[in-house]
Amino acid sequence: MTSTARKLLLGTALAAVGLVPFTADAKAYKVGLVASLSGPTASLGQQIERGARLYQSLHKDELGGDTVELIVRDDTGPAPDVAKRLAQELVVRDHVNFLAGIIFTPNANAIAPIATQAKVPFVIMNAASSATTKASPYIVRVSQTIAQFTSPLAKWAAQQKEIGTVYTLVSDYAPGQEAEEAFTAGFKGEGKKVVASVRVPVQSPDFVPFLQKVKDAKPDALYVFLPGGTQSTALLKAYQTLGLKEAGIRLIGSGEVTVEDELPNMGDAALGTVTGFHYSTAHKSPVNAEFMKAWQAAYGADSVPTFMAVGGYDGMAAIHHAIKTAKGNLTGDGAVEAMRHWNAESPRGPISIDPDTRDIVQNIYIRRVEKADGKLVNAEFETFQAVKDPGKSP
Repeated sequence: MTSTARKLLLGTALAAVGLVPFTADAKAYKVGLVASLSGPTASLGQQIERGARLYQSLHKDELGGDTVELIVRDDTGPAPDVAKRLAQELVVRDHVNFLAGIIFTPNANAIAPIATQAKVPFVIMNAASSATTKASPYIVRVSQTIAQFTSPLAKWAAQQKEIGTVYTLVSDYAPGQEAEEAFTAGFKGEGKKVVASVRVPVQSPDFVPFLQKVKDAKPDALYVFLPGGTQSTALLKAYQTLGLKEAGIRLIGSGEVTVEDELPNMGDAALGTVTGFHYSTAHKSPVNAEFMKAWQAAYGADSVPTFMAVGGYDGMAAIHHAIKTAKGNLTGDGAVEAMRHWNAESPRGPISIDPDTRDIVQNIYIRRVEKADGKLVNAEFETFQAVKDPGKSP
């Protein structure tokens, strides 16, 4: 058997279990991106995919002769069994070098054992439950965690004299439960009161009966956590229809509540809503200005990127960093090691990976929905700098 034949046979055997080595001869890399591209959350997955592809198009020449291929799969929404099957296929059949994407935490947790067994780096571009990075040593998260942006918002809310009582409403899955816990702990820890809490279905909830109960309770503010997308608009329309703003109940919440691509559909009902989050299209920086320009050149002048798009964009930046660091000879362990020490200037501001937790470190901004040049925007007015995930220790 020739030397070339022996190398081919070895490579085939390794690929069968997902252990594709990064060698000087293997310059074509594959990224298996799993996202929700159909159903009620299709817009979220589309944003991640577009963000990833935008980074690819802008930076493909920085890898020398190397190439990166995106293989995109649709997990259809919060469906752990589907996500797990897709990840298995990407590793065993498509021989991907990286797994990436994921909107929902249950899907990320289902994929984690596959990443561990195959030693394939798994770059999470959204799923935000704090414990997820502990599910596999091959996970690196470039998006956000629930406690990371909820705790600063709770602190801000507690400092407002006009907000003494809050009612919380969250989606009934792990991130929503974490949001409820983080906000309640932070708000009550400052001597304020949470009068009641309610959890709504993750998919297609009817907000009207829940918000009627909120109105009857007469809190100073309503705190909300949702996955985003069209649910956010449904919530704002119910909030307006039931007259909660007129009743003096302020709306505060996670950034998904006023996600940028849904703001035009919300209309003036969203004005004054305060959220805590890590990205706004209105973020003032040269990097974000260039990102916005490139996005609209690629996807149309009326297209608006969201935090999901930035997660996809920065996730690909981390993957490119790992490939460049390896100089043609990168293993899965080497890729994770490179990304653990990565930092960059993102459209959202300065970001880095905490080497102890493999989680993102970033600024968290308190924003208010305002009108600028006739359009609704999340205008940042207070910054909590370099926030680590407070939900876990190394």
